[in-house]
Amino acid sequence: MNLAAVRFASAVLMGVVCVTGGSETAHGNLPWPVPKKEAMRLRLVALAWNHPRSSFSTSEEIFIAEKELTKDETTLVKLVYEFLPYEPRLSDEGLDYSTLHEMRAVRDPQCDETLGKIASGQMGDWRQQQSQLKYSPDAPPLNPSRHTRPLPCYVTNAEDYTRPVHDQSESQELALPTLKPRP
Repeated sequence: MNLAAVRFASAVLMGVVCVTGGSETAHGNLPWPVPKKEAMRLRLVALAWNHPRSSFSTSEEIFIAEKELTKDETTLVKLVYEFLPYEPRLSDEGLDYSTLHEMRAVRDPQCDETLGKIASGQMGDWRQQQSQLKYSPDAPPLNPSRHTRPLPCYVTNAEDYTRPVHDQSESQELALPTLKPRP
């Protein structure tokens, strides 16, 4: 066989492999699906429970928050914030209703709960010791009997916390210069 015939046979073989192989992308062989993180802005309404800080494992805080859907529309959600011993708590940023918190979080339907169950700490629930919600100043009070559907649960951690964004109306008031007449 001459060199031209070998090159022709190689080119035909490569063409057959490319055509039959398709353009399928490799997904890997992961044993679980990779959860999609969603960027969101939240106002903390109340601290429902905070896990005592552990010196060797992940701790958590559970909040009731308002998720910003649009500039003028929000919905209540349950937020689970996980942090390591050397990372700050979300409540360290201040439990202030006027502050928007930017973060990425994963939707976890397994931890959806009604507002009533979050607030009361049902019998046998690990939150039974702390059944009072700690409200943010200026946050609207919540009525557990009004919210009967489970709140969607989002899980985040200190790594996915972006930053606090203080209320724009406050910052505009502070940013305006005061002009005084010269003597």
